Amino acid sequence: MVDIREVPEADIDRAQELAYLVFHDRPEPETRERHHSLLARCARLGAYDGDALVGFMAAHPFRLSVPGGTDLASPGLTFVSVAPTHRRRGVLTALMDEQLRRAGADGSPLVVLWASEAAIYGRFGYGAATQGATIEIDSTRPLALRIDPDPRPLRLVDPDEVPTVIAPFHEAARRTRAGRPSRSPERWAEEWLCEQDEEDEELGPPRIIALGEPGEPVAGYVLYRTKHEDDGAPQPPARGPGLVRVDELEAETPAVAAALWQCLASLDLTGKVSAWGRPPDDPLLHFAADRDQVRVTAQYPALWLRLVDVRAALTGRSWAAPVELVLDLSDARLPANAGRFRLKAGPGGATYETARAEPDLSLDVRELAACYLGGTRVEELVAAGLVAEHRPGTAAALDAALRTGPLPHTSDEF
Repeated sequence: MVDIREVPEADIDRAQELAYLVFHDRPEPETRERHHSLLARCARLGAYDGDALVGFMAAHPFRLSVPGGTDLASPGLTFVSVAPTHRRRGVLTALMDEQLRRAGADGSPLVVLWASEAAIYGRFGYGAATQGATIEIDSTRPLALRIDPDPRPLRLVDPDEVPTVIAPFHEAARRTRAGRPSRSPERWAEEWLCEQDEEDEELGPPRIIALGEPGEPVAGYVLYRTKHEDDGAPQPPARGPGLVRVDELEAETPAVAAALWQCLASLDLTGKVSAWGRPPDDPLLHFAADRDQVRVTAQYPALWLRLVDVRAALTGRSWAAPVELVLDLSDARLPANAGRFRLKAGPGGATYETARAEPDLSLDVRELAACYLGGTRVEELVAAGLVAEHRPGTAAALDAALRTGPLPHTSDEF
C-alpha cells in the first residue's frame, strides 16, 4: 500500500525527477528552474512507498470560462507521473481519487487536464470537452482573402508590455469562448514569453504583434516564433524558407484576424505558417480565398474535463434554449453524482434536483463532461451507443440548450 499525502516544497525536486524519468525527459537547468517555480505555486499530491516518492500530480489553481462568460473553479492537473517500478499497482487510481475528493471539498465543480495518453482518463470520468486543430498556410505567395483586412496600424509589442497591453485583451477574449483557463502573470512569463521554447530549441524568442491605433486598447494580437528550415540537401545545408509558428492569435473582429494572418504570411524569409491549437471553427477557414493555401493538417482532443459537482456545474453555466428532462447519470468514482435528476434549464438559469420519474436519457458522467461546454453533441453520442435516449427528441433538445456561439476551445496546454 502507498500513502497518499501532500508533497512539501522540500520534495519538489524529487517530484520533478520522477516526472522527467516517466516522460523520458532531460531538461536544461533553465527549464528545471521554471518547472520548480510552477510546481511551487500548485497544489501537490504524492504517493509514497515508505520514504520513496513513487507517484505525483500537481494542480494549477485555474478558473475556467464556461458558457455565459463566467468562471468556475477548476484545478488543472499536470505532471501526473507514476514510477515504472509501481505501474499497475493502483497508484494512479489512488492519486486521482484523492484529488477528486479534495477538489470537491474545496468547492471546485470541475477539474481539467491535457492527456498525454487519451486512453487513460476516461475511466476516471474525464471527457474530451474541446477540440484543437493545426492550420498551415503556404506563405510562399501572398495570402488570398475574401474579406478586407482591418486597415489600422500594426506594431511590435515588447514582452514587458504584455501585462498592461496584451493580458487585459486576452482576459476579455477568454470570456467570450468557453473552455479557457485563467492565466496568471507568472504563467504568461514562464510558459508563453520565455526566451527559449521548451520543445524546440531552434525556434527564436517570442514576438508579439498587435493591431490598433496608438494610445488606444489593442483590437487583436498574435504571439509567434520563427526558425530557419534547411532544404534537405547534403551538408552544409542551405537555408530554405523559414517557419512561422503561431502560438496564439486573438482578434475582436474577422477583419482584425485577417490583418494579423496576412502579416504573418508576409514575413520575410519564411515560407510556411503553422498554427497549432486553433479552434475548429476558426474564421480563417472561411475567409481564406484558397483552401489549398490554408489547410487543416490535424484535429485532436484538447481539454479533458471532469464534473466533480454536477449540480454546481450545470447551474453555473448559461443555457441557449429551454429544456426539461430527467437524466439517469452514472458515476463510478463520485457516487453523489449518480442517480436520477430532473434538469430544468433555459436562458433564465437552471435547476437540477433528484427525480423519481422514468429517465429521458441515460449516460455516464464522462459523456456529460464531454458535452458540458457545448463542444460535443449529445445526439452524436446517442448515435455512437454511448448515451441511451428513452424519449425521442430529448437528445436534440439538450443539444439546443447546451449550444454555444463559438465552439469551446483553448490553446493553454499545461
